[in-house]
Amino acid sequence: MLVLRWGAFLKVLRKGADEACLREKAKLIMRPDDANVAGNVHGGTILKMIEEAGAIISTRHCNSQNGERCVAALARVERTDFLSPMCIGEVAHVSAEITYTSKHSVEVQVNVMSENILTGTKKLTNKATLWYVPLSLKNVDKVLEVPPVVYSQQEQEEEGRKRYEAQKLERMETKWRNGDIVQPVLNPEPNTVSYSQSSLIHLVGPSDCTLHGFVHGGVTMKLMDEVAGIVAARHCKTNIVTASVDAINFHDKIRKGCVITISGRMTFTSNKSMEIEVLVDADPVVDNSQKRYRAASAFFTYVSLSQEGKSLPVPQLVPETEDEKKRFEEGKGRYLQMKAKRQGRPEPQP
Repeated sequence: MLVLRWGAFLKVLRKGADEACLREKAKLIMRPDDANVAGNVHGGTILKMIEEAGAIISTRHCNSQNGERCVAALARVERTDFLSPMCIGEVAHVSAEITYTSKHSVEVQVNVMSENILTGTKKLTNKATLWYVPLSLKNVDKVLEVPPVVYSQQEQEEEGRKRYEAQKLERMETKWRNGDIVQPVLNPEPNTVSYSQSSLIHLVGPSDCTLHGFVHGGVTMKLMDEVAGIVAARHCKTNIVTASVDAINFHDKIRKGCVITISGRMTFTSNKSMEIEVLVDADPVVDNSQKRYRAASAFFTYVSLSQEGKSLPVPQLVPETEDEKKRFEEGKGRYLQMKAKRQGRPEPQP
């Protein structure tokens, strides 16, 4: 069995090119530094693994024909559910497959399975869909064309086109919807939005970046998950774990040397779950010609756990302002839609 750490992870994915052009597989053992406070693998670590697998397979595909060289940049991650916790000492099996290409984008499906190497038991922990765009190595603002893939059935191409159009529309709507900024409040009351909201400031260094000098999508997602986890822990004051991530939209690239502020705030609570909105703003401190801008946004869902790992009720959020009440109702709508989808019922209409 081949067991790897991060340093060897990329080498195995590159080696997989001999097996199949549109599929990748790799294995990675989980160690204590991958754990959250509950003892399970940190959700951000899993998101980073998923993104790296997607980046490699899409970059390879986009360079599979003669022409201008490029690297694939993450544009969007569809909703990702954390189906089962992964424990320290288990081996993560990461597999990626290209499922659709448009003229300028690649859709990648990534599955993560955990293996208990003592018993041989395997279980599916994550399924994710990611979208990448190829950026020229000569001109970072130039998006290149994607080599088409051959579909075994025409229905696969038609379904992929529908997914492409849907994510494109939602991504544009989200970009304009997330223009506000999380502001600190003095002496907030418990269970309010202001009480648990949190921010993290990070200086983008070379180890965070791609060949272009822009931040890896996986690095951004891990930081977003950390901030969301802090918000959830402050609100319920128990162990918490990531249950799901709604679509993560990457609105603009983040360059090396930028200072990024990752802000999180509670938007909705059900009886046993918490929705947290996370916003990423970039400040190009070494470039006076560019102003601070919104780089990414997403909604994370967390659950509260007892010391025994059982789900607990969460304190109900108390929205105070009109904007907070509006976000609460929007979060409730997303919660009810996803609940109806899981139970196979028609989605509730607004």
